[in-house]
Amino acid sequence: MSLPVSNSATIERVEKLRQSKILREVMDKDTVAMFEDPIENDMVLNMGPQHPATHGVLRVLLRLDGETVVKCVPELGYLHRGFEKLAENATFHEFIPHTDRLDYLAPLSNNVGIAMAVEKAAAISVPDRAQWIRMLCCELARISSHLLAIGATCMDVGAMTVFLWTFTEREKLYDLFERICGARFTTSFTRIGGVANDIPDDVLRDIRAWANAFPEEHRNAEKLVNRNRIFIERMAGTGYMPADKAVSLGLTGPTLRGSGINRDLRRDQPYMFYDQVDFDVITMNDGDCYARYMCRDQEIWESLKIVHQCIDRLETMPRTAILADEPNKVQVRKAEIYTKMEELISDFMLINFGVQPPVGETYTAIESPKGELGFFIVSDGTGHPWKLKIRSPSSSNLQALKFMAEGSMVSDVVAIIGSIDPVMGEADK
Repeated sequence: MSLPVSNSATIERVEKLRQSKILREVMDKDTVAMFEDPIENDMVLNMGPQHPATHGVLRVLLRLDGETVVKCVPELGYLHRGFEKLAENATFHEFIPHTDRLDYLAPLSNNVGIAMAVEKAAAISVPDRAQWIRMLCCELARISSHLLAIGATCMDVGAMTVFLWTFTEREKLYDLFERICGARFTTSFTRIGGVANDIPDDVLRDIRAWANAFPEEHRNAEKLVNRNRIFIERMAGTGYMPADKAVSLGLTGPTLRGSGINRDLRRDQPYMFYDQVDFDVITMNDGDCYARYMCRDQEIWESLKIVHQCIDRLETMPRTAILADEPNKVQVRKAEIYTKMEELISDFMLINFGVQPPVGETYTAIESPKGELGFFIVSDGTGHPWKLKIRSPSSSNLQALKFMAEGSMVSDVVAIIGSIDPVMGEADK
C-alpha cells in the first residue's frame, strides 16, 4: 500500500492522523514521525508484512523521496509466536521442540543452546562424545543456514542460479540430518544431558564424503557471483554500518563481523570443545552488504574445517555414553525404564514434574549461525521456568535495518534485509 502525500485530500487526512490521540497511543514516535510534515512528492510505503523479500512476516514502513529512503521503521510482531510465555507452561524437556521453530534454518544449533542453558542451571555434566556430536551438528547447521542466506541474498538481487545450487547442497545435508536423528527439518535431536542417539559409522562416513565433495560445488557458486560486476554493484557500498554503531546496537554474528568487529563466542567464550579445534574468525571491514555476504561465504569454509576435525575425533574415540548418568535429572533409555525400578521411578518424576534446577538465574549463549543466541532462565525451583527470556540474534540484528536503509534507494532495502539474514520465527518470540 502506498500513500502519495502530494494531493491535498491526502495531506488533510495525514494532518488529522498526526493530531489523533489514538494514533499516538498505538504507534511509536518513529512511526508517527513518518506522517509529519508531508513534503511534495514524498510517499509513505508499506513493504510487507507479506512480501517475498522481507524473509518472513516483517513490516517495513518507508518514507520515500522519489526512490530514496528518507525514513525507515521496521515493525516486528506480526507472527505472534509467544515462545517465552509458552516456556513458562512447559517443562524444560518439553520446550526443546519449540526451539526448532526459532531459527528454523538451524534447529540443531537451537537445540544445543537450550540444552546447555538447562544443564548450566541444573549443574548437569555432559559426556565428551555427546559434546563432539553436538559440535558436529552445530557446524553442519551453520553451513546449511549460510547456504540459504547466500542463495536468498543472491536471489533478492536477481541471481537465481546460485539459489538453486545452494538449495541442492542443503537437500544433501537434510538427507544426512534425517539419518542422524530421524527428521529433516524440526530435529529435536539434543537432550538435556546429551543427545538422543549416537551417529552410526556409515553416517559419519557419508558426512565425510559430502564434506569432501562440497568444496568443488561451493567454488562453482562463488565463481558465479563473488566477482560478478552486477552483484558487486548491487551489494558493495549498500547498507553501511560503522563498527561503533554496530556495537552500540548490540549486533552479533556475521552482521557484526561484517563491520570489522572480531567477536565469536566459540573463540571468545569457548563452550563444548571449540577451544580444541582449529578455525579462524572471519571479519570484513567494509561494513556493507557485500562484507556481510562475504563473512557468511568464508565462514562456510571454517565450519567445514571444524566438521572434519569433529569426524576425526568421533571416529577415533571409543563409543562411550551419549547421555549423562544422572537419572534424577536426565531421562534415560526406554530399555532401562522397562527393566529397572529406580529408572522407572525417575522417569515418572521427570515426565510429570520435570528437572528442577535450584532457585536462581543463569544466562547461557552460543554462537548460532546468525549470532549470539542466549537463554536467560529464572528458576523458582520447580520443573517449569518462572521466566525464560530468549536473546535471539535476528531480533537484535533487525535494529540495524533503520540505520542501514535511510539514505539508500528503495531497491537497496531488499539487499539490506538479505544481508542481515533475519528469520522472523525467532524475532517474534
